[in-house]
Amino acid sequence: MSDPVPTRAEIVVDLAAVRHNVRILKDLVSVDGPVQLMAVVKADGYGHGMVEVAAAARDAGADWLGVATIEEALTLRAAGDHGHLLCWLSAPGDDFAAAVAAGVELTAYSVAELEEIAAVGPARVQLKVDTGLSRGGASRSEWEHLFAVASDLERQGRITVTGIWSHFAASDEPAHPANDAQEAAFREALALADAAGLDPDVTHLANSAATLLRPSSHFDLVRCGIATYGLDPAPGTSPRVGLRPAMTVRARLVMSKVVRAGEGVSYGHTWYADEDTTVGVVPVGYGEGVPRAAGNTAHVWVDDSQRPIRGRVCMDQLVVELHGELPPTGTEVVLFGPGDLGEPTAQDWADAVDTISYEIVTRVGGRLTRRHVHTDTDTDTEDSVRTTR
Repeated sequence: MSDPVPTRAEIVVDLAAVRHNVRILKDLVSVDGPVQLMAVVKADGYGHGMVEVAAAARDAGADWLGVATIEEALTLRAAGDHGHLLCWLSAPGDDFAAAVAAGVELTAYSVAELEEIAAVGPARVQLKVDTGLSRGGASRSEWEHLFAVASDLERQGRITVTGIWSHFAASDEPAHPANDAQEAAFREALALADAAGLDPDVTHLANSAATLLRPSSHFDLVRCGIATYGLDPAPGTSPRVGLRPAMTVRARLVMSKVVRAGEGVSYGHTWYADEDTTVGVVPVGYGEGVPRAAGNTAHVWVDDSQRPIRGRVCMDQLVVELHGELPPTGTEVVLFGPGDLGEPTAQDWADAVDTISYEIVTRVGGRLTRRHVHTDTDTDTEDSVRTTR
């Protein structure tokens, strides 16, 4: 990726890739009938820019947007989004009234939370049931009481139950027994809700991995988070459907220099040159969200080759081996990107530091700027904006 304006370091997000991914996912789930798609844009769009990604996903036909917090939901409303929008994580003292006034659909995990929402109603509410993740959502012993209270509040006109949903624990492992157990439990919950007189607009269980790997779990709607951004939710297992990674993280060398055999590199000298070589200094570090664990494990892309990170990643800088070359100051460095040219991907980085691609793209930021582009038109949507993390 070339740019005539020298930039210390930046995140470049291709919104055309986001639109492409949403269209692919919508087509995939529509094969066996009408299934709606939710693009999950929480955590600042997994580090890609929530407002911009949300608009691109809507352009591509996303029926819903999903966020974690009320603050995220209200940010989208303030930016002009008026479509179906679900929020699923609240804490005592959250501004339910503002969310209800903005037409945000809230999620209730318990009777107490449901009644707190109803107190500022009439509200559009979805009920989350815990089918085996043992995280958020009503436990099995509470389902019937939750559904009965919800039905009563609905008859009073204080709420409208628009959805019932749950979340998989192991959908990225298709053979895991929890998947069958959770889907069966979810169907049981839906039967109990129906018996209580509830008739929600949508029921949903599938996340990105289940969208790709478990059609029986699609129900009325699928929630696609990481797949919206073109990353594989189940590496080595998911079918190849043509998703395109949207994020590239790039910087420019600030120095290249000779390191002699036996000399150590970076803090603690965790790497020594075994022969004369050259290294380059890249002006990003864990202050920009680069994992410190990437030292001596991950690679970057310089001059059409992958180059290993040598020594510890510092707060502001990291060092890469250049194998005898001395590229000029300002030479482009790609930390990770789509992989089309051979550059490392977010998944490569995740493998290198024993994590998942979700964490790699979501944590990167700090002092980096973020720029949104459209590769299909080759025009930027706006000037670079500084990320806020």
